[in-house]
Amino acid sequence: MRTAPSFWWRADRNLIAWGLSPIAGLYGLASAYLITRDSRERASVPVICVGNFVVGGSGKTPTALALAEVASLQGLRPGFLTRGYGGQEAGPLVVDLTKHGPEQVGDEALLLAAAAPTVVAHDRPAGAARLVESGADLIIMDDGFQNPSLAKNFAFIAVDSDVGIGNGMVLPAGPLRAPLKPQLSLANAIVVIGDGGAADALVRAGARSGRTIIRAELKPTRTETWREGPVLAYAGIGRPEKFFASLAKVQVPVAKTMAFADHYRYSEADAERLMAHADAANLRLITTEKDLARLRGADGALGRLRDRSTAFAVSLKFENSAAVAELVAEIARNADGAVRRL
Repeated sequence: MRTAPSFWWRADRNLIAWGLSPIAGLYGLASAYLITRDSRERASVPVICVGNFVVGGSGKTPTALALAEVASLQGLRPGFLTRGYGGQEAGPLVVDLTKHGPEQVGDEALLLAAAAPTVVAHDRPAGAARLVESGADLIIMDDGFQNPSLAKNFAFIAVDSDVGIGNGMVLPAGPLRAPLKPQLSLANAIVVIGDGGAADALVRAGARSGRTIIRAELKPTRTETWREGPVLAYAGIGRPEKFFASLAKVQVPVAKTMAFADHYRYSEADAERLMAHADAANLRLITTEKDLARLRGADGALGRLRDRSTAFAVSLKFENSAAVAELVAEIARNADGAVRRL
């Protein structure tokens, strides 16, 4: 199945990337103009944005969940605001886990709603107002960093330390959503996830420009049951290979892997094929929490695949959780503050 081009994530820029650079230049000009426009509306409570500089998975949702946990421990009432990518609902809609499935609100919204009130909205200001109505006194926006429609009080940028910003080029020549300089000017903190070295140059650039650097790690919530025999691991996320590497890191006996495109919507045929491969080699099925959320409410072969699959649950842990807690408290107190622009 099609995933992001591998040349995006190589430090050296190959001929394909250079060939696409004229298109990337035009896209970069347009995207830089859009993201630096003044925000039109401000919520009545502080807004924390969790975004990334690149397309694909970098750890935004685990970071948003971790920040909500930090806020809740301080007596705040955080709520999540998300576009609901992959779902049909435009919102604003308060996610109800007893009524809504991935077809309506997407996979990320289901994960967020299990932790705190969550609103899906294409119109971010309207979604923020709906969250405030539901009782939230702090809005955590999962993605939307490049969307200027709602003012942000603080922006955390999640960065996967294993790939950083890839080849540093803008779509379609590379993974950047917009040129790095204007994106960096809108960021307040860079959350470096993992201990890889691919983000080192970005970290140095962020530190030079006064951005807060936060170290964090994705840790599995349990490992012992995943080591009880060979498994077939499958994933439809931004970087499936990262999931497979995480399994290997905690010594899960992976016998076969199957990768799908980001936010992939599995078909009955896909489910039958996955289960057939597992049955042929007597393998257990393991996937990500997002993939399992996409199977929520399914019947037929998809329902059987869901019932046979185990989610490899992970949570994000900050290296200096006390400093992050202090930062979140400061953001909550400074409700009139806006994202810093250089």
